[in-house]
Amino acid sequence: MKAKLKPLSEQTIVITGASSGIGLETARQAVFAGAEVVLASRNLKELKSICAELNAQGPGRAIAVQCDVKDADQVERLASRATAEFGGIDTWINNAGVTVYGKLTEVPLEEKREMFETNFWGTVYGCRSAVRALRERGGAIINLGSVLSDRVIPLQGMYCASKHAVKAYTDGLRMELEAERYPISVTLIKPAAIDTPYVDHGTNHLEHHPTHAAPVYSPSIVARVILHAAVHGGRDYFAGDAGVMYKWMNALMPRVMDFVMEKTMMEKGQSDPKLDEGKLRPNLRHAPSKEGAVRGSYTGHVIEVAPYTEAEMHPIAAAALATGLGLAAALAANAWMNRSSRGTSTSSSRRTTAAGAPVGASSRRKGAAGRRAATSTASQDIH
Repeated sequence: MKAKLKPLSEQTIVITGASSGIGLETARQAVFAGAEVVLASRNLKELKSICAELNAQGPGRAIAVQCDVKDADQVERLASRATAEFGGIDTWINNAGVTVYGKLTEVPLEEKREMFETNFWGTVYGCRSAVRALRERGGAIINLGSVLSDRVIPLQGMYCASKHAVKAYTDGLRMELEAERYPISVTLIKPAAIDTPYVDHGTNHLEHHPTHAAPVYSPSIVARVILHAAVHGGRDYFAGDAGVMYKWMNALMPRVMDFVMEKTMMEKGQSDPKLDEGKLRPNLRHAPSKEGAVRGSYTGHVIEVAPYTEAEMHPIAAAALATGLGLAAALAANAWMNRSSRGTSTSSSRRTTAAGAPVGASSRRKGAAGRRAATSTASQDIH
């Protein structure tokens, strides 16, 4: 059965991890599009402030619900609150996520478990509540994976493992719901490196403050992809063009990619001493003390447009554009060849004419010489 998806202006959307970064930017874009949005995170005070700002701007409406996604009961209460407030749910976005920077052999087991509880089990609990809410009325489940769902990097090994698990769970859930003919789309979003407070909120065991490795993309790109999936569905999307490059390079030459990552993504490639001053190291057990920001501390260039991502969302338009560009290139090449051909033909004619001129002149000279000789002979005969 085809998924039942509505325009954004008619949707009620639940977003976990909505107090900063990708979740906050997605909530803003959804409210601006006219959607009713339920923002969930551990930091209720910050959420209420955000909702007040969003409701003042409209035209959609936002409410705040405190929820720690590691707790299945809290996630179920989140679904109940959204249904009671708006009469149902149309899209559920599992966005909450944290990371731990450090070597796999050095990061404490407790922190590894805490991170998996948020990134993986939080997604599992969210999907369970979402399926219950959507199996009759239809809608979309959107899970945030990562480019690291396809490619592992050092010093974030447990984060990569959690995102691989999210990808596997999402793919399995999609197949089961399709087999049962539920009217629910299940989409995996795979962001590349995104300029959000993700690195600032993560637990850090490196010598210096962590940072992203370039290229880094704007969170608005990811939010647009998420909301596109809420309306149009889709199996998965890369958010940031570098993701597809990493995927194919890893598929074609995995050992080469291992070597590249070993040389470029150890501590020097994922930390920045300039960011050390005044930075705290949050604990996974507690909400970050300061939220409400979409952008993070990255100091390099942030890419605002991702052509491949746009093509994924609009494949027909992208194909038409590619066809048009191909046709224009073919016409230009044909015109150039015609001009070149005419130029060659003209040059050949000139060469032929130039080559023929001496032959005629020589014939005329020979004829004149013959006439002079004949005249001389005749004169001798007369004398």
